[in-house]
Amino acid sequence: MSVLRVLTGITTTGTPHLGNYVGAIRPAVAASLQPGTESFYFLADYHALIKCEDPLRIQRSTLEIAASWLAAGLDPERVFFYRQSDIPEIPELTWFLSCVTGKGLLNRAHAYKAAVDKNNAAGLEADHEVTAGLFMYPVLMAADILMFKSHRIPVGRDQVQNIEVERDMAASFNHLYGEHFVLPEAAIEAQVATLPGLDGRKMSKSYDNTIPLFAPREVLRKLIMGILTDSRAPGEPKDTEGSALFQIYQAFATPEETEGLRRAYADGIAWGEAKQLVFERIDRELSPMRQRYEALMADPARIEATLRRGAERARAIATPFMAELRRAVGLRSLAPTQQTAPSGKESAAAGAPSVGPLPTFKQYREADGRFYFKLVDARGTLLLQSVGFASGKEAGEWVKRLKTEGAQALAAAHPHLDAQAADPQNPAVAEALQQLRAAADAG
Repeated sequence: MSVLRVLTGITTTGTPHLGNYVGAIRPAVAASLQPGTESFYFLADYHALIKCEDPLRIQRSTLEIAASWLAAGLDPERVFFYRQSDIPEIPELTWFLSCVTGKGLLNRAHAYKAAVDKNNAAGLEADHEVTAGLFMYPVLMAADILMFKSHRIPVGRDQVQNIEVERDMAASFNHLYGEHFVLPEAAIEAQVATLPGLDGRKMSKSYDNTIPLFAPREVLRKLIMGILTDSRAPGEPKDTEGSALFQIYQAFATPEETEGLRRAYADGIAWGEAKQLVFERIDRELSPMRQRYEALMADPARIEATLRRGAERARAIATPFMAELRRAVGLRSLAPTQQTAPSGKESAAAGAPSVGPLPTFKQYREADGRFYFKLVDARGTLLLQSVGFASGKEAGEWVKRLKTEGAQALAAAHPHLDAQAADPQNPAVAEALQQLRAAADAG
């Protein structure tokens, strides 16, 4: 069964609130548990630089968002959870894509057009305070997505155009250099709830009407008690339609609980009583998560280690893929490529290249009784070193897979490799494995 890759980025400019939890965090954590799916979740701190010039805010937001996702149940060993700026291949790919993307395409991007329209309305020059970062935002977004050959990108309807732009970039690159990128599809989650805020408008930092996701219990209660309601007195029937309080409750409650509050509205429940009921229902769901969140916030080093580990796993995919793309565009070593000697039949073929020895795998058993393998180049330089295996068969199976699948097998093999003895992220490793794969295909 083929694996579906789903990717989501979270910009590190704010503190997660109830709307983020209901609309993004909770459904994404649930989706990450689906079989046959590889989920990529990243903290988009490069994107944050476009809209935030406060370094401390970006750092604090990175901590808060990471802690929120982990507290909500995201398993960093089951998914790829990483910080965008820890993947140096991302900005490199951004440049590659910028070289095949027409300026006219970026002129039509929503964020840039909105900035121009705002300036025109204010009687300012069209590009007043428009940075190159804002203009290039869709290219960076494309690099995030295309680097990991993502299939589905959960987005709001206002982001669908960005996915179409990224498909155009991928198609342009593929047309010039061969089929390297998967063309992503936008996944619009129509059923995802949008929560109203304290004033009834959409919960948003822009409106300053948010309820922080992991506010202390008494702060949460105070904020919910401040939700805007009408002037109907206790005993008067109340409408659920348009009631921000009812909508927030519905996002957390079961259908039976929701129906109970609907009846209470019809019976004239007092607003204070209704708000207390809403507070208690939300706090019951968030309280265990809040405890985990507070523990994580008190241990930033733990979150840092988690993100670093996530970046290592993500780079086990990105590094060999970037080596493939560098070769595709012509950024290659000037030294002659060493390959195995062709058969007589191949030598007779027109244009057969001069050849030399291939990199080689060596398998052996150490005094500890465990089985190992290593990859060395033609000069004997160590490129790749395994950890110990309980059986020679298991070690041999990984050697076979790395030979036949090439650099694409590095991500799966990463837990079995000793990064201290040799760096699996070294581009020379990807190059050597691609040579072995080519030799296997030719054989």
